[in-house]
This record gives sequence, C-alpha cells and structure tokens, in this order.
Amino acid sequence: MDVSDFDFELPQELIAQAPLPERDASRLLVLPRGGGPLQHRGVRDLPSLLRPGDLLLANDAKVIPARLHGRKAGTGGKVELLLVEPLGGADWLAIGQASKPLREGQQVEVFGSFVQIVQIRGGGELVVRLPLEGDALWEFLDRAGELPLPPYITHAPGTLDLSRYQTVYARERGAVAAPTAGLHFTPELIAALQEKKINFFFITLHVGPGTFLPVRVERTEDHRMHSERYVVPPEVADAIARTRAEGGRVIAVGTTALRTLEASQGQAGPGKTDLFITPGYTFRKTDGLLTNFHLPRSTLLMLVSAFAGLGPVRSAYAEAVARRYRFFSYGDAMLMI
Repeated sequence: MDVSDFDFELPQELIAQAPLPERDASRLLVLPRGGGPLQHRGVRDLPSLLRPGDLLLANDAKVIPARLHGRKAGTGGKVELLLVEPLGGADWLAIGQASKPLREGQQVEVFGSFVQIVQIRGGGELVVRLPLEGDALWEFLDRAGELPLPPYITHAPGTLDLSRYQTVYARERGAVAAPTAGLHFTPELIAALQEKKINFFFITLHVGPGTFLPVRVERTEDHRMHSERYVVPPEVADAIARTRAEGGRVIAVGTTALRTLEASQGQAGPGKTDLFITPGYTFRKTDGLLTNFHLPRSTLLMLVSAFAGLGPVRSAYAEAVARRYRFFSYGDAMLMI
C-alpha cells in the first residue's frame, strides 16, 4: 500500500503537550468493528462498555531515563546518547548524535563517569559500554539520564512528566517510550473493571524508539520495523486461552500489547518481534483494542487501520479532529471492539 493512504491533516493545537489533571478523565471514541455509529464516551465508561469475562491485556514496561547528555573526553564536544536495548554485560545498543562524528574507542563523559563507544553500526546506531551494571546502572541513570519524551512533545521533561509519562502499573524497566494507552488507567478504574469480572493481566514489551521514527519509504512493504523484546508470563498465556475458550474477548491495551499478543500467538515465554501489521493482516488472538490517536503516516496508524478497517479509521480520525479530541501520547483514547 502507499504510505500516503495513511496521511491526514492534524492541527498542531490538537497535539496534547501535557496530561489532563486526572488520568481517567480523557475522552473515548468508540468504533464498533462490526459496523454502527461512532460513540463519544469517556475512559471512565470502560466498565460499562466491556463484558464480564473479557480480558484486558496491558503492557507493564517502565520507561527508563534513557537519554544521556555528555561531552567527548578531550575535546568537550557535545554528545547525546539514547539507550535502546541491553546487549549483555555493560554494553547497550544506542542511538547517538554529536557535533562531529563519533569514533570507536572514544570516551564520552556523562555525569562524572565515562561511556565508551564500542562499535559504530551506521544509521546513528552505536554500541556503547556503560560504566556500571545491574542495580548500580539504574541508580546511575536515575541521576544522569533524562526521560525520553516523544519528539512531538516540545517541552523538556519536568517533574509532572516523571510520574505521568509512566503507567500506574509500570514495573519492568527497559522501555524508551511509554505504552501510552495505559496512561489512562488509575487503580480505581482497574478496581471497577475487576469488580465487574473484567480481568486485567500484564505482558511486557520494551518499547523502542522505532515507534516514533518516520516511515521514509513510499510503499508499506518497503518499511522495516525495529525489533523489540517481550515476555508473556505462563499465567497470562493460560488466562488468554481460558478467556477465549469461555467466549470472552481479549482486548489489547495499546498497540504494544497487541503486537506482543499476535507475535507470541498467546504462548508463554520471552521473545523478540519486528512484526509490522498493515491492512490485510489476519488477527488471530486479539478481539479488541484500546489505543490513543496516532501520527499521520505512522506504523501505529497502519496497525489501527488493519484492525478496524482503513475506511472506518479514516472516518473516525476525521470525526476526532472535528470534535477537537487530543492526540498522541498525552491525548484521548479510542476503543475498537
């Protein structure tokens, strides 16, 4: 398909720059997959929109302060590193920017410690060796790192972002972007869902920077996704199988949960996926999707269009723009079921 099929006009003022005071106060646009009119509801209406026996599958990945600002040892040139994925020991895959090209073996001073450039992979990708490992590394990143907000959020990370650009259930450290559909949930909303016998389970997919990278090709089949790590716990695999066997629906909270569900086919274990979902894909394990509104021409919009149909999604997005819904990470949500 042409990437231009997923383009739309979005007024800049609809890109949410900050979260609402209350997580679950966001608006919710409901798109019935079987046809029927759009519904304008709120996230707090979720318990009444779902059925007892349904299962919500959420991503409990925790965003790490993965952006490091430093200077080249010796010359003092500015360097920015975005940690992407641990490679073993103290080595990490990273994306680097500098005033002049980085070289293998170069040292970068970050917060009084030194990060070594181990390998230049091209395309901005590097392998870097951090000064610490294990719990000491997390403590170092908490001191020296910066929360990697998406590029469409124009302010520097502040105190509010430290709490609100994480889900309330974030626990597995390693993501460089938040699974943003989960930002709408509060403990009270989760309790209200469970009170109605709607189950809430967690998988982990460490969201990488590829979620924000623009699609630079003209045809969808020419785009390649970055690989991301996931884990499906055995008890979650059992719950997925049991839910579907008993006639319940498995509803992904966000595109990351959906990609994990489809990549793993609901089977337990760790894995990696570069699954790229576009219209024509056959969904085998996912019955519903809760997600935020996505960027024009993005892989996330392609996934949503595959799930609910390109025509219905176009109409829904046009309605969302007309009704002044808030877009992207800190914005409103959409339920397709």
